[in-house]
Amino acid sequence: MPVKAAILHGKELIRVEDVTPPQLNPGEVRVRIEAALTCGTDLKVFKRGYHAKMIVPPAVFGHELAGVISEVGSRRPEDGNQNWQIGDRVVPANSAPCDNCFHCGVGQENICDDLQFLNGAYAESIVVPARIVRKNLLRLKPETDFADAALTEPLACVVQGVDDTKLRAGQHVLVIGAGPIGLIFVALARNRGCEVTVAGRRAARLEAAQRLGANQVVDIGDGSGLVTRVREATKTHFDAVIEAVGRPETWEASVHLVRKGGTVNFFGGCPAGTTVALDTTFIHYSDLTLLASFHHTPRAIRRALEFIEAGVVHAGDFVDGECPLTQLPELFKKMAAGNHAIKTLIRVHE
Repeated sequence: MPVKAAILHGKELIRVEDVTPPQLNPGEVRVRIEAALTCGTDLKVFKRGYHAKMIVPPAVFGHELAGVISEVGSRRPEDGNQNWQIGDRVVPANSAPCDNCFHCGVGQENICDDLQFLNGAYAESIVVPARIVRKNLLRLKPETDFADAALTEPLACVVQGVDDTKLRAGQHVLVIGAGPIGLIFVALARNRGCEVTVAGRRAARLEAAQRLGANQVVDIGDGSGLVTRVREATKTHFDAVIEAVGRPETWEASVHLVRKGGTVNFFGGCPAGTTVALDTTFIHYSDLTLLASFHHTPRAIRRALEFIEAGVVHAGDFVDGECPLTQLPELFKKMAAGNHAIKTLIRVHE
């Protein structure tokens, strides 16, 4: 029986179509999707029409989801003692590493040379590949809400970023950007006992940052004069700065907002082909640590779900809208035009 799924056909072109579900290969499972969330990465893919690592159109679309197993493929020897059953409540990560390359061997699975990606969250069901089933399909507690569980993937990326930055209690942390990722950084940094300042735009998002525990928020307006605005408003020397915007000018500003000996995490990915200009003398004599975090590891995925099931992170803190699957193309057009929603829950079975 055909199922409805959003298909990305190219730049700013999505259609919701009836598609024939593929047969399961050994080791795969089929998941009936119960919650799917929009994501800034999906918006970037929509605007560009592709993602070099993740998706080449025409293709199913979306990657933040949770649901219930509706079909299980045949077992293979390499599946070990896994015992997935129809009815299991699960959240799949959107990728799994190969375990064979150099980076996997040194614990950097997030930059595996052969990451296998999963797309297709904006649909009634999805087939989870055998490698992801084996490495990154997690069972949910009976009481875990599907919308909460669908946050696991973006939360795991932030877990990776927090660990890479080595945030610790008592540090003064500046998060630049009050989008979904910036807000998740607020939640996790506060959970670690950090003092958090958020520099961003739009009153609703800055209010959300305060609800999540931000000690101070700074409205940066159009973003011009970012360094001056933050310095004048905060009078604080930040131990760590998280750039969660993804613009070259914000990367450059971040370096001038951290204290000597501090750390900057260029978390927001900038458009392909862009460059930044950094003052080498300033960086050297300020003894700065500059790093960039990408994606997540299996460990980060599991830690993310632990945070969700411990009640540290709730979908209600980030999801401020709902939309039926049939209206997804219109929703993404509005998002591209400047819709200010943080995250939208997609109702895939209406």
